[in-house]
Amino acid sequence: MRRTRVRTLAAVAAVVAVVGALLLRLLESRRVYLPGAAWIEIFAILLLAGLIFGAGWSVRAYLRGDRPDLPGLRAARTFAMAKAASYTGALLTGRYVAHVLVVLPQLEVEARRDQAVVSGVAALAAVVLSVVGLVVEKFCEVPPPEGDDGEAEAITS
Repeated sequence: MRRTRVRTLAAVAAVVAVVGALLLRLLESRRVYLPGAAWIEIFAILLLAGLIFGAGWSVRAYLRGDRPDLPGLRAARTFAMAKAASYTGALLTGRYVAHVLVVLPQLEVEARRDQAVVSGVAALAAVVLSVVGLVVEKFCEVPPPEGDDGEAEAITS
């Protein structure tokens, strides 16, 4: 498997933010107001990022020879989980940025300002999730065999 590209994640986040903002504006024009992020979501995203980082740290220790008892299948699953986390973080970043963009013109209203703050913090937490996913993908990278000039490959089995 190939590692996730930052450019791809940025494009996903941007497209979701633009399309999401357009949909939220359309809904609000019809008097349908969707709630912004909640603090518990931020906590859950950061907890997930921490758990993924912990799993990746175990794989890193395994590849350095510090933990020889780690099953190869667990390492492969960790890589897949990291890849999913990076994309999930990008999608969530776009979703929360879309909400911030919609409430931005109404910051004088206290409730909308609070929604913007919480959604902005949630967007930052989602960026952290994406970055952790990318870092753990790097942890799961196997160096090329000696004498091979090719790229390093991620653990796939």
